[in-house]
Amino acid sequence: MGGLYGNAAATALEDLPPIARGLMSGLLQQGYAFGYLLATAFSRALVDTTPYGWRPLFWFGACPPVLIIALRLLLPETRAYQKQKMERELKQQQQDEEDAEEGSGQDGETTHKKGVTHVFWEQGKQVMKNEWLLLAYMVLLMAGFNFMSHGSQDLYPVLLDTQFLFSRDQGTIIQVIANVGAMLGGTTVGFMSQFAGRRLSILVMCVLGGALLYPYTATDIANNGWGRIAAAAFWEQFAVQGAWGVIPAHLMELSPAKFRTFVVGTSYQLGNLVSSASSTIESTIGERFPLPPEIGSDGTVLGQRYEYGKVICIFMGCVYAYVVVLTLLGPEYLGRRFDRRDSEALEDTGVVFGEDHDQGFEFVQDPHRERGKRERKGGGEV
Repeated sequence: MGGLYGNAAATALEDLPPIARGLMSGLLQQGYAFGYLLATAFSRALVDTTPYGWRPLFWFGACPPVLIIALRLLLPETRAYQKQKMERELKQQQQDEEDAEEGSGQDGETTHKKGVTHVFWEQGKQVMKNEWLLLAYMVLLMAGFNFMSHGSQDLYPVLLDTQFLFSRDQGTIIQVIANVGAMLGGTTVGFMSQFAGRRLSILVMCVLGGALLYPYTATDIANNGWGRIAAAAFWEQFAVQGAWGVIPAHLMELSPAKFRTFVVGTSYQLGNLVSSASSTIESTIGERFPLPPEIGSDGTVLGQRYEYGKVICIFMGCVYAYVVVLTLLGPEYLGRRFDRRDSEALEDTGVVFGEDHDQGFEFVQDPHRERGKRERKGGGEV
């Protein structure tokens, strides 16, 4: 699963015109919210109503990878990837030709020919040396964003069940409404970020999400009713996933050209690793704020209750503040062309790409390089 995110973002965004990037970024990211919504519905429909317990949810989860494999087999590689692949092949071809002309022969070919893994590590070390500060920033930013999503979502079903004493049906409806808000927020804000800017969109959503934390986590059920909790959940997740809708495009635009897919996927997953303890942190701290236990009709204690809402509210407030500070400090490359730096790199190989065609790419050799070859071959005659 960790290897999919960067490749999915590249497949969806690399070949798009910049003006469409924000909308597609939001649509791509809200596959997460749509999957969460389906998992919530299937959990309610299957887990408590069949003799198989939790297993049907995992059977359902095994189906989407089959669709992904089918789609990946049918879709071509992106043009940006094809250009980078051709660049590598041309560099190797030209190196082999120069070695042959200088008399290196087979030994020269063996010496200079490098595998994909070797090239990856060589270029990777160069990227780490030149871009380490940017890469560290992206990991820290993704840690904040993953804390934002998991901190607001993972323990929330427990809060609905134990603190607000919602039934399973009520809790399911709240989560479905919240994820509908998430899908709308991610798509809408992702689209608007194309005009308002990536960082400004994130900042606005953090402010909105922070303002809604109290009704989202601490509303008095007796006085305000079930509907207000649903409204607060809708708009809180609209804000959380609204900020997230910007992220695929923002990460792609920040990443070094030749390592765009690797950097996007790795920064996302390292951030996810850092934030993986969010629900454990919240539940552990929540145990310091006990509530009166739930009592059954016969007077027996049904279970312990804790004021998780207070902990989620404080925790998320800190997360929003953290993301705001990092976003303000970080760069933004709105509308950056994904093929520009690749084209600059291609100039070093003596190849200039023309218009894309259905049959592939037009290219012409640099006349200066050709002249240099003739000079070496003919002893200086042109």
